[in-house]
Amino acid sequence: MSTLVIAPLLVALVTAILTLLTRPSDILQRTVSLLGGVAYLVAVAALFDAVVLPLGGESTTLVYQVSNWAAPFGITLVADALSVFMLALTGFVSLLTLGYSVASVGAFGQRLSYHTLFHFMVVGVTGSFLTGDIFNLFVWFEVMLMSSYILVLFYSGREHTRAALNYVVLNLIGSAVMLVAIGGLYSTTGTLNMADIARRLAEPAAYDIALLPTLGLSAVLFSVFALKAGLAPFQFWVPAAYRAAPSPVTAMLAGVVKKVGVYAIVRLYFTIFAAASIDIGFLGITGDSFLGFFGPVMFAMAAVSIVLGGIGAVGRDDVDGILAYSSISQVGFIVLPLAVAATAPSEAVRALGVTAALVYAFNHGIAKSLLFLASGTLKDAVGSDRLSDLGGLADRAPVLAAGFLLGALTLIGVPPLSGFFGKYLVFQAAAEAFAAGAAGAGLALAVALAGAILTIAYYTRAWNAVFWGRPSDLVDAALPERWTVGSGDVAMTDGGDDGLKRLELTAQVTVVVALAVAAIGFGIGFEALFGAADAAARAALDTNGYVDAVMHGPGVGLESGGGGH
Repeated sequence: MSTLVIAPLLVALVTAILTLLTRPSDILQRTVSLLGGVAYLVAVAALFDAVVLPLGGESTTLVYQVSNWAAPFGITLVADALSVFMLALTGFVSLLTLGYSVASVGAFGQRLSYHTLFHFMVVGVTGSFLTGDIFNLFVWFEVMLMSSYILVLFYSGREHTRAALNYVVLNLIGSAVMLVAIGGLYSTTGTLNMADIARRLAEPAAYDIALLPTLGLSAVLFSVFALKAGLAPFQFWVPAAYRAAPSPVTAMLAGVVKKVGVYAIVRLYFTIFAAASIDIGFLGITGDSFLGFFGPVMFAMAAVSIVLGGIGAVGRDDVDGILAYSSISQVGFIVLPLAVAATAPSEAVRALGVTAALVYAFNHGIAKSLLFLASGTLKDAVGSDRLSDLGGLADRAPVLAAGFLLGALTLIGVPPLSGFFGKYLVFQAAAEAFAAGAAGAGLALAVALAGAILTIAYYTRAWNAVFWGRPSDLVDAALPERWTVGSGDVAMTDGGDDGLKRLELTAQVTVVVALAVAAIGFGIGFEALFGAADAAARAALDTNGYVDAVMHGPGVGLESGGGGH
Protein backbone atom coordinates (compact mmCIF):
# COMPACT_ATOMS: atom_id res chain seq x y z
CA MET A 1 0.00 0.00 0.00
CA SER A 2 2.85 2.40 0.81
CA THR A 3 4.01 2.30 -2.81
CA LEU A 4 0.86 4.29 -3.55
CA VAL A 5 2.72 7.31 -2.16
CA ILE A 6 4.85 7.60 -5.30
CA ALA A 7 1.97 7.09 -7.76
CA PRO A 8 1.18 10.79 -8.39
CA LEU A 9 4.87 11.58 -8.76
CA LEU A 10 5.44 8.76 -11.24
CA VAL A 11 2.34 9.63 -13.27
CA ALA A 12 3.39 13.27 -13.61
CA LEU A 13 6.98 12.32 -14.51
CA VAL A 14 5.97 9.69 -17.09
CA THR A 15 3.47 12.12 -18.64
CA ALA A 16 6.14 14.82 -18.94
CA ILE A 17 8.47 12.41 -20.74
CA LEU A 18 5.74 11.05 -23.03
CA THR A 19 4.65 14.55 -24.10
CA LEU A 20 8.25 15.17 -25.12
CA LEU A 21 8.41 11.94 -27.12
CA THR A 22 5.06 12.56 -28.86
CA ARG A 23 5.94 16.04 -30.16
CA PRO A 24 5.75 14.99 -33.85
CA SER A 25 1.98 14.51 -33.49
CA ASP A 26 -0.04 17.44 -32.13
CA ILE A 27 -3.16 15.39 -31.47
CA LEU A 28 -1.26 12.53 -29.83
CA GLN A 29 0.74 14.89 -27.63
CA ARG A 30 -2.34 16.75 -26.41
CA THR A 31 -4.18 13.48 -25.84
CA VAL A 32 -1.29 12.10 -23.79
CA SER A 33 -1.11 15.32 -21.80
CA LEU A 34 -4.82 15.33 -20.98
CA LEU A 35 -4.86 11.61 -20.18
CA GLY A 36 -1.84 12.17 -17.95
CA GLY A 37 -3.75 14.89 -16.14
CA VAL A 38 -6.68 12.51 -15.62
CA ALA A 39 -4.35 9.73 -14.43
CA TYR A 40 -2.69 12.14 -12.00
CA LEU A 41 -6.06 13.09 -10.51
CA VAL A 42 -7.00 9.40 -10.22
CA ALA A 43 -3.71 8.63 -8.45
CA VAL A 44 -4.27 11.52 -6.04
CA ALA A 45 -7.85 10.34 -5.43
CA ALA A 46 -6.60 6.85 -4.60
CA LEU A 47 -4.02 8.30 -2.21
CA PHE A 48 -6.67 10.55 -0.66
CA ASP A 49 -8.90 7.53 -0.12
CA ALA A 50 -6.09 5.60 1.56
CA VAL A 51 -4.95 8.46 3.80
CA VAL A 52 -7.97 10.61 4.67
CA LEU A 53 -11.18 8.65 4.15
CA PRO A 54 -13.48 8.14 5.88
CA LEU A 55 -13.77 11.75 6.95
CA GLY A 56 -14.10 12.28 10.67
CA GLY A 57 -11.97 9.27 11.57
CA GLU A 58 -8.27 8.92 12.25
CA SER A 59 -6.20 9.74 9.18
CA THR A 60 -3.36 7.50 8.04
CA THR A 61 0.26 8.33 7.29
CA LEU A 62 1.86 6.40 4.44
CA VAL A 63 5.63 6.40 4.15
CA TYR A 64 7.81 5.25 1.26
CA GLN A 65 11.53 4.74 1.89
CA VAL A 66 13.29 4.90 -1.46
CA SER A 67 15.51 1.87 -2.23
CA ASN A 68 14.73 0.36 1.18
CA TRP A 69 16.99 2.84 2.99
CA ALA A 70 15.29 3.47 6.32
CA ALA A 71 15.00 7.03 7.65
CA PRO A 72 16.92 9.15 8.39
CA PHE A 73 19.59 7.80 6.04
CA GLY A 74 17.57 7.41 2.85
CA ILE A 75 15.16 9.50 0.83
CA THR A 76 11.73 9.50 2.43
CA LEU A 77 8.38 10.33 0.85
CA VAL A 78 5.47 10.93 3.21
CA ALA A 79 1.76 11.13 2.42
CA ASP A 80 -0.32 12.33 5.34
CA ALA A 81 -3.60 14.24 5.42
CA LEU A 82 -1.83 17.60 4.93
CA SER A 83 0.19 16.63 1.85
CA VAL A 84 -2.73 14.76 0.29
CA PHE A 85 -5.04 17.75 0.85
CA MET A 86 -2.65 19.94 -1.13
CA LEU A 87 -2.27 17.26 -3.82
CA ALA A 88 -6.05 17.19 -4.24
CA LEU A 89 -6.04 20.91 -5.05
CA THR A 90 -3.15 20.36 -7.47
CA GLY A 91 -4.84 17.49 -9.30
CA PHE A 92 -8.15 19.28 -9.74
CA VAL A 93 -6.77 22.65 -10.86
CA SER A 94 -4.02 21.20 -13.07
CA LEU A 95 -6.45 19.01 -15.04
CA LEU A 96 -8.85 21.87 -15.80
CA THR A 97 -5.95 24.19 -16.59
CA LEU A 98 -4.60 21.61 -19.03
CA GLY A 99 -7.96 21.49 -20.79
CA TYR A 100 -7.91 25.28 -21.04
CA SER A 101 -4.32 25.21 -22.33
CA VAL A 102 -5.20 22.96 -25.25
CA ALA A 103 -7.76 25.54 -26.38
CA SER A 104 -5.79 28.73 -25.67
CA VAL A 105 -2.07 28.14 -26.27
CA GLY A 106 -0.85 28.26 -29.87
CA ALA A 107 -0.27 24.95 -31.66
CA PHE A 108 3.46 25.61 -32.17
CA GLY A 109 3.98 26.48 -28.52
CA GLN A 110 2.14 23.38 -27.34
CA ARG A 111 4.14 21.14 -29.65
CA LEU A 112 7.48 22.73 -28.81
CA SER A 113 7.57 22.65 -25.03
CA TYR A 114 4.39 23.69 -23.25
CA HIS A 115 2.99 20.33 -22.15
CA THR A 116 6.36 18.93 -21.11
CA LEU A 117 7.16 22.00 -19.02
CA PHE A 118 3.67 22.03 -17.52
CA HIS A 119 3.94 18.43 -16.33
CA PHE A 120 7.48 18.91 -15.01
CA MET A 121 6.12 21.83 -12.99
CA VAL A 122 3.49 19.45 -11.59
CA VAL A 123 6.30 16.97 -10.82
CA GLY A 124 8.06 19.63 -8.76
CA VAL A 125 4.88 20.61 -6.93
CA THR A 126 4.08 16.95 -6.16
CA GLY A 127 7.57 16.21 -4.90
CA SER A 128 7.48 19.29 -2.67
CA PHE A 129 4.26 18.09 -1.03
CA LEU A 130 5.51 14.52 -0.52
CA THR A 131 9.17 14.90 0.42
CA GLY A 132 10.24 14.01 3.93
CA ASP A 133 13.58 15.83 4.06
CA ILE A 134 14.53 19.47 3.67
CA PHE A 135 17.25 18.98 1.06
CA ASN A 136 14.88 17.24 -1.32
CA LEU A 137 12.37 20.00 -0.60
CA PHE A 138 14.99 22.28 -2.17
CA VAL A 139 15.42 19.86 -5.10
CA TRP A 140 11.70 19.69 -5.83
CA PHE A 141 11.41 23.46 -5.50
CA GLU A 142 14.02 23.77 -8.23
CA VAL A 143 12.27 21.28 -10.51
CA MET A 144 9.07 23.30 -10.13
CA LEU A 145 10.77 26.66 -10.59
CA MET A 146 12.92 25.72 -13.60
CA SER A 147 9.80 24.81 -15.52
CA SER A 148 7.97 27.94 -14.39
CA TYR A 149 10.90 30.15 -15.48
CA ILE A 150 10.42 29.11 -19.11
CA LEU A 151 6.63 29.19 -18.90
CA VAL A 152 6.67 32.79 -17.65
CA LEU A 153 8.93 33.64 -20.61
CA PHE A 154 6.79 31.58 -22.97
CA TYR A 155 5.70 34.42 -25.30
CA SER A 156 9.23 35.94 -25.43
CA GLY A 157 8.20 39.58 -25.89
CA ARG A 158 9.99 42.50 -24.27
CA GLU A 159 7.56 42.66 -21.35
CA HIS A 160 7.65 38.90 -20.90
CA THR A 161 11.45 38.82 -20.96
CA ARG A 162 11.72 41.60 -18.37
CA ALA A 163 9.20 39.92 -16.08
CA ALA A 164 10.84 36.52 -16.49
CA LEU A 165 14.30 37.98 -15.77
CA ASN A 166 13.08 39.52 -12.52
CA TYR A 167 11.29 36.30 -11.60
CA VAL A 168 14.34 34.14 -12.35
CA VAL A 169 16.89 36.36 -10.59
CA LEU A 170 14.81 36.75 -7.42
CA ASN A 171 14.04 33.05 -7.21
CA LEU A 172 17.66 32.08 -7.89
CA ILE A 173 18.72 34.33 -5.02
CA GLY A 174 16.02 32.74 -2.91
CA SER A 175 17.20 29.26 -3.89
CA ALA A 176 20.80 30.11 -2.97
CA VAL A 177 19.67 31.44 0.41
CA MET A 178 17.54 28.33 0.91
CA LEU A 179 20.49 26.06 0.22
CA VAL A 180 22.70 27.99 2.66
CA ALA A 181 19.99 27.79 5.34
CA ILE A 182 19.56 24.04 4.79
CA GLY A 183 23.31 23.55 5.05
CA GLY A 184 23.32 25.51 8.29
CA LEU A 185 20.46 23.45 9.70
CA TYR A 186 22.31 20.26 8.81
CA SER A 187 25.36 21.62 10.61
CA THR A 188 23.38 22.45 13.76
CA THR A 189 21.02 19.47 13.90
CA GLY A 190 23.11 16.78 12.19
CA THR A 191 20.29 15.58 9.93
CA LEU A 192 18.16 16.57 6.93
CA ASN A 193 15.20 14.29 7.52
CA MET A 194 12.24 16.36 8.76
CA ALA A 195 11.03 13.78 11.27
CA ASP A 196 14.55 13.33 12.61
CA ILE A 197 14.95 17.11 12.95
CA ALA A 198 11.76 17.25 15.01
CA ARG A 199 12.90 14.34 17.16
CA ARG A 200 16.25 15.98 17.86
CA LEU A 201 14.81 19.43 18.51
CA ALA A 202 12.55 17.91 21.17
CA GLU A 203 15.70 16.73 23.00
CA PRO A 204 18.40 19.26 22.06
CA ALA A 205 20.73 18.39 24.94
CA ALA A 206 20.86 14.74 23.92
CA TYR A 207 22.02 15.69 20.42
CA ASP A 208 24.11 18.73 21.40
CA ILE A 209 21.93 21.13 19.39
CA ALA A 210 22.16 24.88 19.94
CA LEU A 211 18.59 26.12 19.57
CA LEU A 212 19.30 29.83 19.03
CA PRO A 213 21.34 29.32 15.81
CA THR A 214 18.68 26.84 14.68
CA LEU A 215 16.03 29.50 15.22
CA GLY A 216 18.05 32.00 13.20
CA LEU A 217 18.54 29.57 10.32
CA SER A 218 14.87 28.66 10.34
CA ALA A 219 14.10 32.38 10.07
CA VAL A 220 16.32 32.62 7.00
CA LEU A 221 14.50 29.63 5.52
CA PHE A 222 11.16 31.27 6.33
CA SER A 223 12.09 34.29 4.20
CA VAL A 224 12.56 31.96 1.21
CA PHE A 225 9.13 30.41 1.68
CA ALA A 226 7.64 33.90 1.98
CA LEU A 227 9.30 34.78 -1.34
CA LYS A 228 7.86 31.68 -3.02
CA ALA A 229 4.40 32.46 -1.61
CA GLY A 230 4.55 36.12 -2.68
CA LEU A 231 4.20 37.51 0.86
CA ALA A 232 5.17 41.11 1.56
CA PRO A 233 7.88 42.35 1.54
CA PHE A 234 8.83 39.72 -1.09
CA GLN A 235 5.80 40.28 -3.31
CA PHE A 236 7.35 42.52 -5.96
CA TRP A 237 7.85 39.74 -8.54
CA VAL A 238 4.17 38.74 -8.56
CA PRO A 239 2.40 41.37 -10.74
CA ALA A 240 4.85 41.34 -13.65
CA ALA A 241 5.22 37.55 -13.72
CA TYR A 242 1.49 36.93 -13.56
CA ARG A 243 0.75 39.38 -16.38
CA ALA A 244 3.56 38.05 -18.59
CA ALA A 245 2.78 34.33 -18.41
CA PRO A 246 0.07 32.64 -20.51
CA SER A 247 -3.27 32.67 -18.69
CA PRO A 248 -3.29 28.94 -17.81
CA VAL A 249 0.26 29.23 -16.47
CA THR A 250 -0.75 32.20 -14.34
CA ALA A 251 -3.72 30.19 -13.08
CA MET A 252 -1.33 27.44 -11.98
CA LEU A 253 1.17 29.89 -10.46
CA ALA A 254 -1.53 31.64 -8.41
CA GLY A 255 -3.74 28.63 -7.73
CA VAL A 256 -1.16 25.91 -7.02
CA VAL A 257 2.53 26.91 -7.15
CA LYS A 258 2.11 29.73 -4.63
CA LYS A 259 0.59 27.19 -2.22
CA VAL A 260 3.87 25.26 -2.10
CA GLY A 261 5.39 28.10 -0.07
CA VAL A 262 2.35 28.09 2.22
CA TYR A 263 2.60 24.30 2.61
CA ALA A 264 6.29 24.54 3.50
CA ILE A 265 5.48 27.07 6.24
CA VAL A 266 2.80 24.81 7.72
CA ARG A 267 4.86 21.63 7.46
CA LEU A 268 8.16 22.93 8.79
CA TYR A 269 7.02 25.45 11.39
CA PHE A 270 3.93 23.73 12.78
CA THR A 271 5.04 20.10 12.45
CA ILE A 272 8.84 20.15 12.67
CA PHE A 273 10.24 23.28 14.35
CA ALA A 274 7.28 23.38 16.77
CA ALA A 275 8.95 20.47 18.59
CA ALA A 276 11.58 22.83 20.04
CA SER A 277 11.11 24.75 23.30
CA ILE A 278 13.11 27.95 23.71
CA ASP A 279 12.63 31.14 25.73
CA ILE A 280 12.48 34.08 23.35
CA GLY A 281 12.87 37.77 24.09
CA PHE A 282 13.77 39.73 21.00
CA LEU A 283 12.54 43.16 19.80
CA GLY A 284 9.44 42.85 21.93
CA ILE A 285 8.72 39.30 20.70
CA THR A 286 8.40 36.86 23.58
CA GLY A 287 7.52 33.20 23.73
CA ASP A 288 8.63 29.74 24.74
CA SER A 289 8.82 28.10 21.30
CA PHE A 290 9.81 28.72 17.70
CA LEU A 291 6.17 29.44 16.92
CA GLY A 292 6.18 32.16 19.54
CA PHE A 293 8.80 33.93 17.45
CA PHE A 294 7.27 33.29 14.03
CA GLY A 295 3.69 34.19 15.00
CA PRO A 296 4.32 37.97 15.10
CA VAL A 297 6.48 37.72 11.97
CA MET A 298 3.69 35.96 10.10
CA PHE A 299 1.19 38.52 11.32
CA ALA A 300 3.27 41.48 10.14
CA MET A 301 3.79 39.92 6.70
CA ALA A 302 0.13 38.91 6.38
CA ALA A 303 -1.15 42.33 7.43
CA VAL A 304 1.10 44.21 5.02
CA SER A 305 0.22 41.78 2.21
CA ILE A 306 -3.53 42.18 2.78
CA VAL A 307 -3.44 45.97 2.83
CA LEU A 308 -0.72 46.53 0.21
CA GLY A 309 -2.19 44.01 -2.23
CA GLY A 310 -5.71 45.36 -1.73
CA ILE A 311 -4.71 48.98 -2.31
CA GLY A 312 -2.65 47.97 -5.34
CA ALA A 313 -5.60 46.06 -6.82
CA VAL A 314 -7.94 49.03 -6.35
CA GLY A 315 -5.59 51.24 -8.34
CA ARG A 316 -4.93 48.96 -11.33
CA ASP A 317 -6.41 49.69 -14.76
CA ASP A 318 -6.26 46.17 -16.21
CA VAL A 319 -7.93 42.92 -15.18
CA ASP A 320 -4.73 40.88 -14.88
CA GLY A 321 -3.18 43.63 -12.76
CA ILE A 322 -6.16 43.62 -10.41
CA LEU A 323 -6.00 39.84 -10.10
CA ALA A 324 -2.21 39.85 -9.55
CA TYR A 325 -2.34 42.38 -6.72
CA SER A 326 -5.39 40.59 -5.36
CA SER A 327 -3.26 37.44 -5.12
CA ILE A 328 -0.82 39.29 -2.87
CA SER A 329 -3.70 40.34 -0.63
CA GLN A 330 -5.31 36.89 -0.62
CA VAL A 331 -2.13 35.06 0.39
CA GLY A 332 -2.10 37.42 3.36
CA PHE A 333 -5.55 36.08 4.25
CA ILE A 334 -4.09 32.54 4.12
CA VAL A 335 -1.17 33.37 6.42
CA LEU A 336 -3.16 35.55 8.87
CA PRO A 337 -4.88 32.58 10.61
CA LEU A 338 -1.50 30.81 10.69
CA ALA A 339 -0.17 33.79 12.65
CA VAL A 340 -3.13 33.47 15.02
CA ALA A 341 -2.50 29.74 15.32
CA ALA A 342 1.19 30.23 16.06
CA THR A 343 0.43 32.36 19.11
CA ALA A 344 -2.85 30.65 20.07
CA PRO A 345 -3.44 30.16 23.79
CA SER A 346 -5.03 26.72 23.27
CA GLU A 347 -4.68 23.68 21.03
CA ALA A 348 -8.27 24.10 19.83
CA VAL A 349 -7.65 27.63 18.57
CA ARG A 350 -4.37 26.53 16.99
CA ALA A 351 -6.11 23.73 15.11
CA LEU A 352 -8.86 26.11 14.02
CA GLY A 353 -6.30 28.61 12.71
CA VAL A 354 -4.49 26.01 10.62
CA THR A 355 -7.80 24.64 9.33
CA ALA A 356 -8.91 28.15 8.36
CA ALA A 357 -5.66 28.71 6.44
CA LEU A 358 -6.02 25.42 4.55
CA VAL A 359 -9.68 26.01 3.66
CA TYR A 360 -8.86 29.53 2.47
CA ALA A 361 -5.89 28.25 0.45
CA PHE A 362 -8.08 25.65 -1.25
CA ASN A 363 -10.82 28.15 -2.07
CA HIS A 364 -8.28 30.66 -3.33
CA GLY A 365 -6.77 28.01 -5.59
CA ILE A 366 -10.16 27.35 -7.19
CA ALA A 367 -11.37 30.96 -7.42
CA LYS A 368 -8.15 32.64 -8.50
CA SER A 369 -7.54 30.02 -11.20
CA LEU A 370 -11.08 30.67 -12.42
CA LEU A 371 -10.55 34.43 -12.55
CA PHE A 372 -7.24 34.30 -14.40
CA LEU A 373 -8.71 31.88 -16.95
CA ALA A 374 -11.75 34.15 -17.35
CA SER A 375 -9.41 37.09 -17.93
CA GLY A 376 -7.51 35.09 -20.54
CA THR A 377 -10.76 34.23 -22.29
CA LEU A 378 -11.91 37.84 -22.49
CA LYS A 379 -8.48 38.82 -23.87
CA ASP A 380 -8.80 36.13 -26.55
CA ALA A 381 -12.36 37.18 -27.36
CA VAL A 382 -11.99 40.96 -27.24
CA GLY A 383 -8.25 41.55 -27.57
CA SER A 384 -7.66 43.58 -24.39
CA ASP A 385 -8.02 43.41 -20.63
CA ARG A 386 -7.72 47.14 -19.98
CA LEU A 387 -10.70 48.51 -18.12
CA SER A 388 -10.94 51.51 -20.43
CA ASP A 389 -11.34 49.20 -23.46
CA LEU A 390 -14.05 47.05 -21.96
CA GLY A 391 -17.66 47.28 -20.84
CA GLY A 392 -20.99 45.59 -21.41
CA LEU A 393 -19.63 42.05 -21.48
CA ALA A 394 -22.42 40.83 -19.22
CA ASP A 395 -24.76 41.46 -22.14
CA ARG A 396 -22.49 40.12 -24.89
CA ALA A 397 -20.88 37.17 -23.01
CA PRO A 398 -23.27 36.29 -20.16
CA VAL A 399 -21.81 32.84 -19.41
CA LEU A 400 -18.28 34.20 -19.11
CA ALA A 401 -19.61 37.09 -17.01
CA ALA A 402 -21.40 34.69 -14.69
CA GLY A 403 -18.23 32.66 -14.22
CA PHE A 404 -16.18 35.75 -13.41
CA LEU A 405 -18.83 36.98 -10.99
CA LEU A 406 -18.93 33.66 -9.13
CA GLY A 407 -15.12 33.67 -8.83
CA ALA A 408 -15.14 37.23 -7.47
CA LEU A 409 -17.97 36.47 -5.04
CA THR A 410 -16.06 33.40 -3.84
CA LEU A 411 -13.09 35.54 -2.83
CA ILE A 412 -15.34 38.25 -1.41
CA GLY A 413 -16.96 35.54 0.71
CA VAL A 414 -20.63 35.41 -0.27
CA PRO A 415 -22.69 32.35 0.78
CA PRO A 416 -23.30 29.66 -0.30
CA LEU A 417 -20.02 29.77 -2.22
CA SER A 418 -17.06 27.97 -0.67
CA GLY A 419 -15.18 31.23 -0.13
CA PHE A 420 -17.71 32.34 2.47
CA PHE A 421 -16.73 29.51 4.79
CA GLY A 422 -13.01 30.15 4.29
CA LYS A 423 -13.38 33.81 5.22
CA TYR A 424 -15.73 32.95 8.08
CA LEU A 425 -13.15 30.57 9.55
CA VAL A 426 -10.46 33.25 9.35
CA PHE A 427 -12.65 35.62 11.36
CA GLN A 428 -13.67 32.84 13.73
CA ALA A 429 -10.07 31.89 14.49
CA ALA A 430 -9.15 35.52 15.22
CA ALA A 431 -12.32 36.04 17.29
CA GLU A 432 -11.74 32.94 19.42
CA ALA A 433 -8.13 33.92 19.97
CA PHE A 434 -9.30 37.41 20.98
CA ALA A 435 -11.85 35.93 23.39
CA ALA A 436 -9.10 33.80 24.92
CA GLY A 437 -6.94 36.88 25.46
CA ALA A 438 -4.32 36.21 22.78
CA ALA A 439 -2.08 39.19 22.10
CA GLY A 440 -2.71 40.82 18.72
CA ALA A 441 -5.90 38.90 17.98
CA GLY A 442 -7.97 42.09 17.97
CA LEU A 443 -5.61 43.65 15.47
CA ALA A 444 -5.89 40.52 13.33
CA LEU A 445 -9.67 40.99 13.27
CA ALA A 446 -9.24 44.62 12.20
CA VAL A 447 -6.82 43.69 9.41
CA ALA A 448 -9.13 40.93 8.16
CA LEU A 449 -12.06 43.39 8.11
CA ALA A 450 -10.03 45.98 6.21
CA GLY A 451 -8.95 43.33 3.72
CA ALA A 452 -12.52 42.16 3.21
CA ILE A 453 -13.63 45.73 2.45
CA LEU A 454 -10.77 46.18 -0.03
CA THR A 455 -11.70 42.89 -1.71
CA ILE A 456 -15.26 44.12 -2.22
CA ALA A 457 -13.93 47.42 -3.57
CA TYR A 458 -11.59 46.11 -6.26
CA TYR A 459 -13.84 43.32 -7.50
CA THR A 460 -16.81 45.68 -7.65
CA ARG A 461 -14.71 48.10 -9.68
CA ALA A 462 -13.59 45.32 -12.03
CA TRP A 463 -17.14 44.03 -12.51
CA ASN A 464 -18.59 47.48 -13.20
CA ALA A 465 -15.85 48.41 -15.67
CA VAL A 466 -15.66 45.12 -17.59
CA PHE A 467 -19.12 43.57 -17.51
CA TRP A 468 -21.63 46.27 -16.60
CA GLY A 469 -22.95 49.17 -18.66
CA ARG A 470 -23.06 49.58 -22.42
CA PRO A 471 -20.64 47.62 -24.63
CA SER A 472 -17.50 49.57 -25.55
CA ASP A 473 -16.47 50.05 -29.17
CA LEU A 474 -13.91 47.25 -28.86
CA VAL A 475 -16.44 44.86 -27.35
CA ASP A 476 -19.01 45.87 -29.97
CA ALA A 477 -16.56 45.08 -32.77
CA ALA A 478 -15.42 41.74 -31.32
CA LEU A 479 -18.83 40.58 -30.13
CA PRO A 480 -21.47 42.27 -32.30
CA GLU A 481 -24.21 40.04 -30.87
CA ARG A 482 -24.73 38.16 -27.63
CA TRP A 483 -22.33 35.22 -27.49
CA THR A 484 -22.85 32.12 -25.39
CA VAL A 485 -21.21 28.73 -25.35
CA GLY A 486 -21.49 27.24 -28.83
CA SER A 487 -22.90 30.32 -30.56
CA GLY A 488 -21.36 31.69 -33.72
CA ASP A 489 -21.33 35.45 -33.29
CA VAL A 490 -17.73 36.12 -32.42
CA ALA A 491 -15.12 37.93 -34.47
CA MET A 492 -11.44 37.08 -34.57
CA THR A 493 -9.06 39.60 -33.06
CA ASP A 494 -6.11 38.22 -35.03
CA GLY A 495 -7.64 37.49 -38.41
CA GLY A 496 -7.76 33.72 -37.93
CA ASP A 497 -10.41 31.13 -38.58
CA ASP A 498 -13.76 32.06 -37.00
CA GLY A 499 -14.98 28.48 -36.62
CA LEU A 500 -11.82 27.40 -34.84
CA LYS A 501 -11.96 30.46 -32.65
CA ARG A 502 -15.53 29.69 -31.61
CA LEU A 503 -14.53 26.15 -30.66
CA GLU A 504 -11.54 27.38 -28.64
CA LEU A 505 -13.57 30.01 -26.79
CA THR A 506 -16.28 27.47 -26.05
CA ALA A 507 -13.69 25.15 -24.50
CA GLN A 508 -12.19 28.01 -22.47
CA VAL A 509 -15.56 29.15 -21.13
CA THR A 510 -16.46 25.53 -20.32
CA VAL A 511 -13.40 25.31 -18.05
CA VAL A 512 -14.33 28.60 -16.38
CA VAL A 513 -17.85 27.28 -15.79
CA ALA A 514 -16.47 24.02 -14.37
CA LEU A 515 -14.42 25.95 -11.81
CA ALA A 516 -17.44 28.11 -10.97
CA VAL A 517 -19.53 24.99 -10.42
CA ALA A 518 -16.76 23.66 -8.16
CA ALA A 519 -16.91 26.85 -6.08
CA ILE A 520 -20.64 26.35 -5.67
CA GLY A 521 -20.29 22.61 -5.03
CA PHE A 522 -17.62 22.95 -2.37
CA GLY A 523 -19.80 25.58 -0.71
CA ILE A 524 -22.95 23.48 -0.68
CA GLY A 525 -20.96 20.40 0.35
CA PHE A 526 -18.64 22.30 2.65
CA GLU A 527 -18.80 19.67 5.36
CA ALA A 528 -16.62 17.36 3.25
CA LEU A 529 -14.08 20.12 2.50
CA PHE A 530 -13.97 21.10 6.16
CA GLY A 531 -13.50 17.47 7.19
CA ALA A 532 -10.53 17.09 4.85
CA ALA A 533 -9.00 20.40 5.97
CA ASP A 534 -9.53 19.52 9.63
CA ALA A 535 -7.78 16.18 9.11
CA ALA A 536 -4.93 18.00 7.35
CA ALA A 537 -4.63 20.49 10.22
CA ARG A 538 -4.58 17.71 12.82
CA ALA A 539 -1.85 15.92 10.84
CA ALA A 540 0.17 19.15 10.63
CA LEU A 541 -0.01 19.61 14.40
CA ASP A 542 0.68 15.97 15.27
CA THR A 543 4.47 16.09 15.47
CA ASN A 544 4.75 12.83 17.41
CA GLY A 545 2.56 10.98 14.93
CA TYR A 546 4.66 12.26 12.03
CA VAL A 547 7.92 11.25 13.73
CA ASP A 548 6.61 7.80 14.66
CA ALA A 549 5.36 7.11 11.13
CA VAL A 550 8.64 8.06 9.48
CA MET A 551 11.21 6.84 12.01
CA HIS A 552 9.70 3.64 13.37
CA GLY A 553 8.55 1.81 10.28
CA PRO A 554 10.09 -0.99 8.19
CA GLY A 555 12.47 -0.17 5.36
CA VAL A 556 10.04 0.21 2.49
CA GLY A 557 6.94 1.99 3.66
CA LEU A 558 4.65 1.98 6.61
CA GLU A 559 0.99 2.38 7.31
CA SER A 560 0.46 4.09 10.64
CA GLY A 561 -2.14 6.18 12.40
CA GLY A 562 -1.23 9.79 11.88
CA GLY A 563 -4.19 11.90 12.92
CA GLY A 564 -5.11 13.42 16.24
CA HIS A 565 -3.46 15.73 18.72
